[in-house]
Amino acid sequence: MNLAKGYWGSRSKVYTVAKNTVEKGLQYAYRDRKTKKREFRALWIQRINAGARQHGISYSQLIGKLAAKEIGLNRKVLADLAMNHPDAFKAIIDAVK
Repeated sequence: MNLAKGYWGSRSKVYTVAKNTVEKGLQYAYRDRKTKKREFRALWIQRINAGARQHGISYSQLIGKLAAKEIGLNRKVLADLAMNHPDAFKAIIDAVK
């Protein structure tokens, strides 16, 4: 019943309904923890691609050249650089060209 605190109506008052609601909510939470990772990776890829295309290179070419030069930056960091630090991102692109 503690987990159902804050739910509306019988979802927080009636034991059986509360139990079912909490179990379903926990299922959604488990599923969406996985989905969140998927969605953020897709967002990072879109941001990197947009930043890279401004400098005349595609996302796949950039990632391939980063791997070939053994530059170990992950997509999260690259996306942050592309959005918030365009000069640093340009320096990375110049390093792989």
